[in-house]
Amino acid sequence: MTDSDRSAATESSLDEPAVRISQEHRPVGRAGGDPSPHRTDKRTPNAPNPRRHRGPIYAALDLGTNNCRLLIARPHDHGFRVLDGFTRIVRLGEGVSVTGRLGDAAMERTMEALRQCRNKLREHQPTRMRLIATEACRAAENGPAFLARVKAEIGLDLEIVDRRTEAELAVTGCADLIEGAAAGALMFDIGGGSSELAWLDFRGGRPKSQGRMSASIRSWQSLPVGVVSIAEKFGGVDVTPEVFEAMVAHVSEHLKQFRGREKLRQMIGTHPVHLIGTSGTVTTLAGLHLGLERYERQKVDGLWMRRAEVDETMNVLLGMPFDRRVAHPCIGRDRADLVLPGCAIFEAIRREWPTERVRVADRGLREGILISLMDADRVQARASRYPRKNSNG
Repeated sequence: MTDSDRSAATESSLDEPAVRISQEHRPVGRAGGDPSPHRTDKRTPNAPNPRRHRGPIYAALDLGTNNCRLLIARPHDHGFRVLDGFTRIVRLGEGVSVTGRLGDAAMERTMEALRQCRNKLREHQPTRMRLIATEACRAAENGPAFLARVKAEIGLDLEIVDRRTEAELAVTGCADLIEGAAAGALMFDIGGGSSELAWLDFRGGRPKSQGRMSASIRSWQSLPVGVVSIAEKFGGVDVTPEVFEAMVAHVSEHLKQFRGREKLRQMIGTHPVHLIGTSGTVTTLAGLHLGLERYERQKVDGLWMRRAEVDETMNVLLGMPFDRRVAHPCIGRDRADLVLPGCAIFEAIRREWPTERVRVADRGLREGILISLMDADRVQARASRYPRKNSNG
């Protein structure tokens, strides 16, 4: 699904400060206690690693329509510290909305990126990892065959996750940005081939842990629109105001299917509800708004933007010709034709559920995967330290 990485950088090796998450965690699950969103993970074989004595290492890989992203981290205090990462725009889903198949060139670009990910995984030897593929592989006729090739040639075993799982992982990854006073939140993740929305309602009680935040999802929707599919349908190079409005109208039609649409609008009018966006579109807007000469995650992640500030920044983008978008350090060539289609999706969401502010999240699926894996291990560790007494004893 997701277009949720840094706007300008296409590759990264990270040594970031610790990411803090809630103190108590449990595995994220669906209603009824099914932990299926996080039940599939890989345990890597034990191998000599000089870093292993410092604690377990976890890895999360997200292969989307537009990006291939990897994050490797170690638990730290009540969060985790990033050890390494990788991001590359591969456009795996290029043309899928037209042909229904992954193209040869797109698959080769992706294979090369996955080889880089494999090398990093070999270097760090994570204790546990989860490798997922989203909309491009879900939608393409040859998606499963491509992943079988990846497993055979590269040795990475990726799973295709369903849309609900994707939405829940994004919620888990971003939940730390919801302030305590919020009665609810609408989270959206603008992807390359699809976009996910999740309405969280805390009026009946709020989960104590970030890892259980998806239990508060009242309604969710996966829109069959993303930055790549919108660009392929309407064009993304020369976007006039008329074309932009056509994009917005197209997305708005899909939003009409959101269950509880009117009730969410009413709640926004009477209660404090956060609008939280995790996508390259929103982080790009934040970078432009801040006037950054280069993208800086620490300044963008968690930033609040007022409605008027979003309006102003979108208008600047609409008036920016393609060559200037290419040259802009917060956009770049790889995103220059995708940023306005992404803005159209964002604009449709803002018009449907008007809020005074939006919070920008430079985090998402990978962080959600890491939190869920670490959560599960913490629960298992507590259970082993305090085993249940035998009822017959």
